[in-house]
Amino acid sequence: MLRLKISRLSARCCSTFVSRMRYVSRLQQDEAACSAALQNAQVFLFHRLSPLLLRTQQGTFRPAALRTTDVQSILERLGSDRTLLNESVLIGCSEQNQVQFCLDVGQLDQAAVEQVCGGNFISLRKAFFLLTEPEAPLVAKGQALLRWHQTSGFCSATGEPTQRNQAGSQRVCSRSGITYYPTMSPVVIVLVSDGKRCLLGRQSSFPQGMYSALAGFCDMGETVEETLSREVAEEVGLEVYRVSYSSSQHWPFPHSSFMMGFHASVSPAHSQLSVDHTELEDARWFSLEEITSALQVKTPPRRGDPNRRGDPGDPPVLWLPPKHAIGNRLITEWTNRQRRGEKGQ
Repeated sequence: MLRLKISRLSARCCSTFVSRMRYVSRLQQDEAACSAALQNAQVFLFHRLSPLLLRTQQGTFRPAALRTTDVQSILERLGSDRTLLNESVLIGCSEQNQVQFCLDVGQLDQAAVEQVCGGNFISLRKAFFLLTEPEAPLVAKGQALLRWHQTSGFCSATGEPTQRNQAGSQRVCSRSGITYYPTMSPVVIVLVSDGKRCLLGRQSSFPQGMYSALAGFCDMGETVEETLSREVAEEVGLEVYRVSYSSSQHWPFPHSSFMMGFHASVSPAHSQLSVDHTELEDARWFSLEEITSALQVKTPPRRGDPNRRGDPGDPPVLWLPPKHAIGNRLITEWTNRQRRGEKGQ
């Protein structure tokens, strides 16, 4: 009886997911159905690719999910043509079966929109440290789609303007008939370990004190294993000998990347770093104790905060990518494995 109940529950959950995915697929293909769905949808606003966030009573932030009628009222109040709503791009469908769109209102005055909505447009990099795990991917997907439309207005073969469909899932050149779809750049991110320590690096563009796993774009014709080995060799002068896959993630920086996460091992006898400073500002081995302490840092240091331990000459506090970033996931997985290994000794 218990197995039967579990099977029925699984079937209902699967059916709900399948129905949502099929519904989104139909909206991408049916112009009239997509237009009708937009009239009763959730719309997430962006201003020049920065999402609109609202502060909750608990002091946290969440994306502003506005009703279509609310957006229409805002556009009219600020003197904009309400047909701007038709430029909304389909993001997906929530678990509550609410269709979700995003819209960039960059042509409107930012302060005026913020005042009307009671929120703030915050850069996506900062928003990633303010949002929870389910919300960050949502605004990342929205920004990625909006950016793609802003940079894909012309056909690369003919130079003619491309036209989007209602859902915003594709653009077509009327002259050549070529159909363009949103793309992502494949990137490998790898956490290297020598058995006792893990290797983290930082780029000069990182905030002070922040380190993460090594990452690099896949070159044409490479497998992800080849990319991983090449990047580690180029950036820190190490040769990996064991690789295991962890997970993947869409990452909106610098534009739209598909991150594939791995763990890799190097020999403790050949762990001397030779950092390529044209690629990285710094790279270092970190102990389990150092990583455990860094994982306790919940928010990035504030601007102007000395962010130092002990004497003024001490280095900045080590902190890591946001919790929902795949770099943080790799580091957390390594930490948990190390702890299990210590308990087994």
